[in-house]
Amino acid sequence: MPSSVVNHYIYFPETEILRVIYQSGAIYDYLKVPLDISEKFREARSKGQFLNFVIKQRFRFRKIK
Repeated sequence: MPSSVVNHYIYFPETEILRVIYQSGAIYDYLKVPLDISEKFREARSKGQFLNFVIKQRFRFRKIK
């Protein structure tokens, strides 16, 4: 299902970074995200809600763009 918030995302298992490219064009790396959480994000019906209530609440981030 397309997201109104998330355009694309990539998970880097070797560094546990979840890179999220937002519809706005902003790019954020969420740090030390375990594989199981990235899989739940992939399976989430609403990527925006999962980001707001799980990812953003638990993991540090850095803005890339």
